[in-house]
Amino acid sequence: MEQMDAALTDRVRAVLALGGVPYAELQDGVQQVGLRLVEARAKGEPPRSPAAWCAVVATRVAADWHRARRRDARLGERLTALPEPGAGGGEEARVLALAVADGLDALPAHQRQVLVLRFYADLPVARIAEELGVPEGTVKSRLHAAVRAMRLRLRTDEVV
Repeated sequence: MEQMDAALTDRVRAVLALGGVPYAELQDGVQQVGLRLVEARAKGEPPRSPAAWCAVVATRVAADWHRARRRDARLGERLTALPEPGAGGGEEARVLALAVADGLDALPAHQRQVLVLRFYADLPVARIAEELGVPEGTVKSRLHAAVRAMRLRLRTDEVV
């Protein structure tokens, strides 16, 4: 894979930092921009000015990072607002709990694992990546796919 040079990497890192991406997430963002640059070149669409192109893409990556944090926060709030099983939630709570359990069982093991660690054990993405020995980006993509699959299943089963 063709790498960005050091100056371009520093520029991307600076744009991401100015965009509000935390220090711990910068390397992941740099890798995302680098991957998009490689993909553009592989499609035969190399940017005329890689520095400007990477700065624009880094800005988009930073915006994506913020959207993902807001989405995760909203989902976490919704999950914590659910009544505890057996806490007087009645029939609806039992139906939801069963539907969530069935949905978790239907997920592939790697998706179920990150979903449980993130929302039931309340671990941050970095800690999950450390525990599983995979990159944070992998955790994020698995988490995104798992949440999407659970949402679809709960809507299909008309639970939510």
